[in-house]
Amino acid sequence: MNYEAWIGREQRAEDRLDEGLAARWLATFDLPRPHPPIMPQGIHFALCTPDAPTASLGDDGHPARDDSADSFLPPFPLPRRMWASSTIRFQMPIAIGAVIERRSKVAAIRQKQGSSGPLAFVDVSHETFANGSLAVVETQSIVYREAAGGGQDLSPPPLGEASFSPTGWDAHRSLTPDARLLLRYSALTFNTHRIHYDAPYAEDIERYRGLVVHGPLTASLLLQLAAAELGANRLRTFSFRGLSPAIAGEPLHLVMRKSEAGYDLAAFADDGRQVTAASASV
Repeated sequence: MNYEAWIGREQRAEDRLDEGLAARWLATFDLPRPHPPIMPQGIHFALCTPDAPTASLGDDGHPARDDSADSFLPPFPLPRRMWASSTIRFQMPIAIGAVIERRSKVAAIRQKQGSSGPLAFVDVSHETFANGSLAVVETQSIVYREAAGGGQDLSPPPLGEASFSPTGWDAHRSLTPDARLLLRYSALTFNTHRIHYDAPYAEDIERYRGLVVHGPLTASLLLQLAAAELGANRLRTFSFRGLSPAIAGEPLHLVMRKSEAGYDLAAFADDGRQVTAASASV
């Protein structure tokens, strides 16, 4: 099938960053209420979340994709979906109480043959407006993959005997994302992808070694590390790319250092396997 017809398709959504959503976001990350009431960077991940009827959802949490004019994303015959990367530009902070509008467009579609089989990538551009002013511009890349075979090894491999060392990094924070954090983040983002809360499905069907930490959840934690080091809402740009799954219940190391272009950030598993690569500028 020729998927070029999906390029340029648009969606619009409206929301409001009310007191309840702000309180739930802050509680999820054990953050105090900000004064003045300007929310931390990353809150846009929980705004204008998908509101398709439950009956229309696939196992990946997205509405079932088909070849109709109403299908925003193309119907690749590849069932496994992951958030591959995002490039974000912060235009202005978002205050509690702001009226939100998001304009989304399919910007690009790419198909290629990877080492594990065929892959399909969709780039979706999002413009998020707060009270009529542009607040966040993001290009998100989604990757689709073949179904996992029943005999396929679980991913990622079990933790090795090595240990992560923060040597060479200016800032280091470690935490262990558990099932409670993943469930709350899924609720905040209205994300029903079963790899984040259904362990038997994650292991038996998609062949992960446990519940998978959301890519934007790891990105949100890195944004909070940057805020702790540089001050709230200081970043102008932030890009992140998933390299390997992070598994719930295992330590996650968040690091940051100055670079020539701004700042490098990353997340590592406890044995030094890199989970996420990121960069930022102020």
